[in-house]
Amino acid sequence: MNVHLVFLIVYSVALVAVGLWMARLVKGSTDFFVAGRRLGAPLLFATVLAANIGAGTTVGTAGLAYRDGLSAWWWNGSAAIGSLVLALWVGPRVWRVAIAHNLYTTGDYLELRYGSTVRGIVVSIIWIGALSVLAAQLIAGAAVLTVVADIPRWAGTLASALVMTVYFMAGGLLSSAWVNAVQLVVLLGGFLVAAPIVVWRVGGLSALAAPAAAHADFSNVLYTAGAGSGFALLALLGPNFIVSPGLLQKVYGASSERAIRVGIGAQAAVIALFSFLPVTLGMAAQVAHPGMASQNLVLPTVLVEQLPAAVGALALAAIYSAEVSTCDAILFMLATSLSQDLYKRFLRPQATDQQLLRVSRGASVVGGIGGVILALQLPTITDALGIFYSLLGVSLFVPVIGGLVSSRAGSPEALASIAAGIITRLSVVYGTGGRGFGWIDPTLAGIAAGALAFTLLFVVRNARTPVGAIGATRD
Repeated sequence: MNVHLVFLIVYSVALVAVGLWMARLVKGSTDFFVAGRRLGAPLLFATVLAANIGAGTTVGTAGLAYRDGLSAWWWNGSAAIGSLVLALWVGPRVWRVAIAHNLYTTGDYLELRYGSTVRGIVVSIIWIGALSVLAAQLIAGAAVLTVVADIPRWAGTLASALVMTVYFMAGGLLSSAWVNAVQLVVLLGGFLVAAPIVVWRVGGLSALAAPAAAHADFSNVLYTAGAGSGFALLALLGPNFIVSPGLLQKVYGASSERAIRVGIGAQAAVIALFSFLPVTLGMAAQVAHPGMASQNLVLPTVLVEQLPAAVGALALAAIYSAEVSTCDAILFMLATSLSQDLYKRFLRPQATDQQLLRVSRGASVVGGIGGVILALQLPTITDALGIFYSLLGVSLFVPVIGGLVSSRAGSPEALASIAAGIITRLSVVYGTGGRGFGWIDPTLAGIAAGALAFTLLFVVRNARTPVGAIGATRD
């Protein structure tokens, strides 16, 4: 009997059952979109942490640690730093705006601040990027099933997509928040049990410092080989954990500002500490299995080969929890953006609450299918996530933060920022072969250009336009 596979099947059925049970409480779009704005600090902590610990945090980070060593910590460390900014500054301010204007999505906020044109453009960009990060989670799920039972990648991708689509489609944020709480127990427990055993079996911490096939800076946390490695990841990833639509919409569901500060702040501390576990496992894999062909298989392989069957099954369920919990966060982003930001805003403004709920559930299915198709095309998890983080950072970070800093900035500033950010990032990518300029990677260059364009246009318009007329430029 394949203990690992049986455990994963039973666990997947249990997740779907919890999600469907909670879905009975969903009476309308407010429950689906923002959980009735009833998320206290503990539940907000659980759902945000579960969303942030995904394929990149586990399978992707272990693969980076296998290649680069201890500096792979920055993949998750960047999430912790960004989360602190969200908890202590951006989150409470955005929540106050959402409560005052009954906002459901990031698109609602963008239209409130900048008009419908900016909303439409950014939501379209979000959809493209979100499909890529959904694909990354499905790639991780498929990798687990490949190692456990030699299931083909396409079949593993479909199985992973089916689990998360069913329970999210039924209950939206309300279902996923409670399922995430269950997933978090398995996720943290699995890694806390697995890491010490694996390290002991490969020869202890001293063996991790300098594996035979590793480079000289394998144990240097500040090592960076350029863009997409080491502390350079802070520029690529940090901004996205401040303004990610999926995270902002979870903030909308908070019951109070205190819940945001405590729940998301505690989540930042936990993810900073958790970050060392997949890094340690990836470094251990370099000791035990040098020369692996695929970074995607590093973590599943070391958990199957270096652990007793029962412990390995728990650890693999932890990876699967990470993948599925982030999948539902991305489906949340896709479903709400398509239904609220595109369907209701541009196609059918008179849609009833029940019609909006049906479209949201249908959009979940469409998003799941799109993620499967993309997952079968992209080679690695980090490739898929790089698309999402770069698009989100250069297009959304400046408009969201700019809108909180000044109520007088309008559509021209936001559009100029988006255009400058995307053009600059593409220019740096193609001009330098993706390397950037030292520690200034293409995404950071794009964000800086977007901020400059936003600021310059604001100054010019502020100098030429009477104060009361600036807001009138919004469409």
